[in-house]
Amino acid sequence: MLLIAVAAVRISSRSGLPSLLLYLGIGVAIGQDGIGNIAFDNAELTQVIGYAALVVILAEGGLGTKWTEVRPALPAAAVLSTVGVAVSVGVTAAGAHYLVGLDWRQALIIGAVVSSTDAAAVFSVLRKVPLPSRVTGTLEAESGFNDAPVVILVVAFSTAGPIDHWYVLLGEIALELAIGAAVGIAVGFLGALGLRRVALPASGLYPIAVMAIAVVAYAAGALAHGSGFLAVYLASMILGNAKLPHAPANRGFAEGLGWIAQIGMFVLLGLLVTPHDLINDFWPAVVIGLILTMVARPLEVLVSLLPFRIPWQEQALMSWAGLRGAVPIILATIPMVAQVEGSERIFNIVFVLVVVYTLIQGPTLPWLAKALRLGASSDASDLGVESAPLERLRGHLLSVAIPEGSRMYGVEVAELRLPAGAAVTLVVREDKSFVPGPATVLRHGDELLVVATDPVRDATERRLRAVGQGGKLAGWLGTGGGSTALGPPPGTETRFHRTGQRSGQRQKKPAR
Repeated sequence: MLLIAVAAVRISSRSGLPSLLLYLGIGVAIGQDGIGNIAFDNAELTQVIGYAALVVILAEGGLGTKWTEVRPALPAAAVLSTVGVAVSVGVTAAGAHYLVGLDWRQALIIGAVVSSTDAAAVFSVLRKVPLPSRVTGTLEAESGFNDAPVVILVVAFSTAGPIDHWYVLLGEIALELAIGAAVGIAVGFLGALGLRRVALPASGLYPIAVMAIAVVAYAAGALAHGSGFLAVYLASMILGNAKLPHAPANRGFAEGLGWIAQIGMFVLLGLLVTPHDLINDFWPAVVIGLILTMVARPLEVLVSLLPFRIPWQEQALMSWAGLRGAVPIILATIPMVAQVEGSERIFNIVFVLVVVYTLIQGPTLPWLAKALRLGASSDASDLGVESAPLERLRGHLLSVAIPEGSRMYGVEVAELRLPAGAAVTLVVREDKSFVPGPATVLRHGDELLVVATDPVRDATERRLRAVGQGGKLAGWLGTGGGSTALGPPPGTETRFHRTGQRSGQRQKKPAR
């Protein structure tokens, strides 16, 4: 099943279909009414495994999140994850009650379940779609933040007896978010400090340690009665931006675990569903999904982002990019475990809703971004830079890969104008290596080994990225990247996206 799922990733990348649909399809195919005819109905086990998989997925997403991109979007993401969730739950629940005929408890459960955007789906789509940094940062942060309030609401609505007053729920949500944020930040900073100070005997131990720290953040947050999901996302984001040793290997390892988590989680969810039970709930799911997609989500974005004066084009794209995936399906198992009346119907409606609207929204997102003129340019490619610490020399060895489309093509080594303390020591071209001279002209496919002392390491990387984006005249054309430059001016930032490439390929996140 694992090999089939890995092969399915290639199919999804060519067809434009989100990979989660193929994984769900594999689970359905080997389950009841399928070719495998495997009977599986353990909702409690599915919930536990789903939570564990979400921890890994959030850790992988946090490690790959650029702080410079997400920092300006944090206020908007925080409002979307709180005020926006409340708007979405209310509108969706009202539609499910009055148009579909569900009782209020079932309607509120469905409204809460589908109001959480899915981290796996969002991260997967954003790897392929070059969007403005503000949009990407807001969507990524929202998907990492909004699990906590939604879980609290689903548990509250699924509990037997009267539902707590709204102000009690608000207090619980605020407290859990605060505790989760504090724990995540503390664990992230302490973990980064420890990994920088303790030299492990093997490079392969660093990725294991990073993932262990992420799991510790979740466990500590949950034990402190806070949001473990928020804790693991914040801790992982701090670790991913801390310039740890062997950072590309850490991200590559986390990416591999993230794929395994997605595959296992989606296949298990596909096994849990019984296809012939979905027929009666198909149209109710379509109606609720229509309310969610066309009314609740746009209203949520409009109300939440009103104070931030975000252009309507970006609001429209964020309204359509509120992707649902495994998270709503996993949350739909909570009322099943709690034995809420009608919980199986709730699960079936959520399952159909996720499949149908992911099938519609995912492939059309690039088209909408292009129609709204929000797609980032794909003419310039970024450089893959890998760093290995040279501790005794207080320096760094940067491995710089020049991909197709990079404007570093045709630039002479002397025209890189690297800061004092940095030098290009080797060029690998067509499987042959040589020591370059000042007049050596760089080509696509070259790999450079650059040695930089610790004080100028960041300035060297900024300069290399600037030349890759703006060519030899980067400093004069306003691209930035000189020894004192902080980066390109507002509106011209190069965006970086997670790709399927592994660190063994010595490349990292080619820019669009």
